[in-house]
Amino acid sequence: MDITQIRTFIAVVDTGSFIAAADKVCVTQSTVSIRIRNLEDQLGTYLFERSKQGASLTIAGKQFHKHAMALAKIWDQARLDVGIGDEHETILRIGGQVSLWNNFLLRLLPWMRINAPEIALRTEMGYSPDLTQKLSEGSIDIAIMYRPEHRPGFKVKQIFEEEIILVSSLENKDDIFNQDYIYVNWGPEFLSDHALNFPDIKTPRVSLDLGTLGIEYLLHSPASGYFPKRIALPLIKQKKIWAVTWAPKFIYPAYIVYADDIAKELINIILKGIKTISAQIHQLENQP
Repeated sequence: MDITQIRTFIAVVDTGSFIAAADKVCVTQSTVSIRIRNLEDQLGTYLFERSKQGASLTIAGKQFHKHAMALAKIWDQARLDVGIGDEHETILRIGGQVSLWNNFLLRLLPWMRINAPEIALRTEMGYSPDLTQKLSEGSIDIAIMYRPEHRPGFKVKQIFEEEIILVSSLENKDDIFNQDYIYVNWGPEFLSDHALNFPDIKTPRVSLDLGTLGIEYLLHSPASGYFPKRIALPLIKQKKIWAVTWAPKFIYPAYIVYADDIAKELINIILKGIKTISAQIHQLENQP
C-alpha cells in the first residue's frame, strides 16, 4: 500500500467514477484501475461496486474510507513537518470563516510573523460546518468561526462580536429592495437569519459568494447589501456608502475553536494576537 493508491481511492470516492478520478489525479483510467485493484488485493476485499453509472463503495470500502482520509492527512502533515526548515519550530494550521479574513485574520497573520517567527503558518477559509469537519479530521489545528459546535476534545472561546449591517450606495435608501439589492453569502447562519427577517425576498437580482470583496460591487454600482461593520465603517466615514439604519442588524459572536492537546504556548500566542488586532479594530471604529 502506498500514498498514491490512497489518494487514487479518495479521488474515486469523491468523483464517483474511475474516469473522473483519472482526470483528478492526472493519470489514465487504466492506471486508476490498476491502483485500486492492487489496493483491494492488499486489503483482501473489494472496495467498489462497478457499474455503468460509476463506482460506489462497498461496505468494506465505506469502512476503509475513514482510514484512507486519516492516512492521507497524516502523510500531508508528516511531509509538512519534515519540510519546516531550520528557521521554524512548528506549524500552525488556521482555518477561518470567509467573512472573518478581510480586515481581521489577514491582519493577524503579519502580527504572527513578527511576534512568533518560529511558527510556520498554513491557512484556509470556509464556512462553519466545513471548518468543524476539518477540525475533527485533524487537517486544521485552529478554527475561527461563528456558532461552533461544542464537541468532546475541543475548546471553544469567544473572541469578539461581529456586527453585519445593511449598507447602500443608493441615494434613496428607503426602497432598496425594489432596486439593486445584492445578497452576499456569509454562511448558513446568515442565510437562516436573512430568510427569517426578509421572507418576501425570494431571488435577489444579484447573489455574490465573494465575501468582503463584494463591497467593491457597491462602489461601482448603485446597490445595497449586508457587510461586516468593521469592513463598511471606513467607507461610511468617507461617505462612499451609507448605513441603512432602519434595517435589522445581525450579531454573530466569533469564536476560536481548537483541540485540547494543542500546546498552551501556541494558543496563548494566537489569543494575544487576536486580542491585539481586535483592540486595533475597535479603536478605529470609535474614531470620529
